[in-house]
Amino acid sequence: MEDFSFVVGQQFADVKTFRRAIKEAAISQHFELKIIKSDLIRYFAKCAKDSCPWRIRAVKLPNAPTFTVRSIEGTHTCNKDAQQGHHQASIDWIVNLIEERLRSNVNYRPKDILQDIQRQYGITIPYKQAWRAKERGLTAIYGSSEEGYSLLPAYCEQIKLRNPGSVAQVYTIGVDHQFHKIFVSFSALIYGFLNGCLPIICLGSTELRSKYLGTLLSVTSFDPDGGVFPIAFGIVDVETEESWNWFLSEFYKSLEISCESRSQLTVLSNGQTVILEAVRRNFPTACQGICMRYFTESVNKEFKNSRLVHLLWKAAYSVSASSFQDRMAEIEEICAEAAKRIQQIPPTYWAVASFEGSRYGHLSSNIEEFNRWILETRELPILQVIESIHGAMIKEFNERCEKGLKWASRLVPSAERRISDAIKHSVGYQALRSDEFEFEVLSANCSNIVNIGIHCCSCHEWQLYGIPCSHAIAALLSCNKDIYEYTDRYFTVARYRETYSHPVCPIPDRSEWYKASESSVDSETQIVCPPKVRRPPGRPEKKRLNVEETNHEKHTVHCSRCNQTGHYKRTCKADITHKT
Repeated sequence: MEDFSFVVGQQFADVKTFRRAIKEAAISQHFELKIIKSDLIRYFAKCAKDSCPWRIRAVKLPNAPTFTVRSIEGTHTCNKDAQQGHHQASIDWIVNLIEERLRSNVNYRPKDILQDIQRQYGITIPYKQAWRAKERGLTAIYGSSEEGYSLLPAYCEQIKLRNPGSVAQVYTIGVDHQFHKIFVSFSALIYGFLNGCLPIICLGSTELRSKYLGTLLSVTSFDPDGGVFPIAFGIVDVETEESWNWFLSEFYKSLEISCESRSQLTVLSNGQTVILEAVRRNFPTACQGICMRYFTESVNKEFKNSRLVHLLWKAAYSVSASSFQDRMAEIEEICAEAAKRIQQIPPTYWAVASFEGSRYGHLSSNIEEFNRWILETRELPILQVIESIHGAMIKEFNERCEKGLKWASRLVPSAERRISDAIKHSVGYQALRSDEFEFEVLSANCSNIVNIGIHCCSCHEWQLYGIPCSHAIAALLSCNKDIYEYTDRYFTVARYRETYSHPVCPIPDRSEWYKASESSVDSETQIVCPPKVRRPPGRPEKKRLNVEETNHEKHTVHCSRCNQTGHYKRTCKADITHKT
């Protein structure tokens, strides 16, 4: 309380500073102010309780903006107990209070605002007031959502200007140029994917929570060391089959800019029907797989059985058909309904033993990791979301480029560790050579057939990971072969360095955007208005796309009172005559 006491002669920098101080004192000391006169040169106020004699008068000093307290009359005799709310605790006051916290944490929730104000000032404000204060604070810091849409064309031009060869295009609909979708792919990303990354792409979507909502569509890959590598992203007003077709079509075109041909791809997604169909249409030769993280989470959500999920993972990693069938039999023993549910998804999408393409050990996509880049900003205007992704790319590229230059090994660290572990396991193995390429490798428990000519082993690990397994290493060492020569080229340090050899260049300050683009961009295309669909009132729902859009049989409820289906005993309205 002492921090908010006033004395005659006390000075403040200007009228705004004094008003803020007197409001802070009223809120902290739990009394209401009744302002009698307030302008740029004077301020008269009293306690709102008629029985309380406390009054204060402050005026502006001549020839200076300074405000000084001229008089203070009486002392408070009113009840200063904490209240439910406070007239001086306006939205503007809350905005000033939380602005710095919002700058450091965009996800500063209205619930946290309520708790902090209660703890600091002992008053309780309505949740809606805290929510509005957060919205206004974000607008003051980052600009309005409407401004974000209007700046998109200029930002796209800057991307193409500062990163030659990049693709950045915004699309509108209607005569009033409402935002429809935007596609962005930096030239460094396309080059890094085509010249360094694994031939795997992961597709995912994330719902934005700004004023006008929208969905972020993204395509990522894995760099040689297994890190997430973003290739392209887009934002659409509504996620539909048409939007996925458009997004993958634009992505395919961006690949053709740098390379006309591409080896067979493996595409990982959550298995949503619209995504699977869009991939078939735009990448007909690609092998499609379902992300096991999405799949297992969906099964666990439905059946709530951790052992079931564990067996499902073991079934997915089973390298032989017999091992896969054994795991599925165990699942059926635990829960026949779960086995039936799992069998609705063909194993060619998720099981290693049935998958036709190459996943290099990646049964799950890396979309969750990419989404972490924007989790703190998806409530901001659309331009800030794109800028946050751009900033994260610049940071990651610089750090990984420096890291790759320090490596002295031939393979990336993750591959070197796998090779080292395999060498340790190969100690004691006996390799019997059949011909130039084929070996039989004997271990304590079994024997495996290795063919170094076609890079395969009967244990299937070599084919799965692209790195020689312990049996293959035993065969290679027995004939003095270089192990590294039989490791897939994707895992070399040279390829990692090539992945991050082209930088992602930053965008200059907004004041310089229009200087270089005014002459090259038609003024009419600069108009982008927000979409008509806005975020509905209330707290947004937390949704996740299903692994597969299938019509599951609904649980049939049964009434124990009338023995009929369709309702419970509590809601039963049947007229039952009891026999005597």
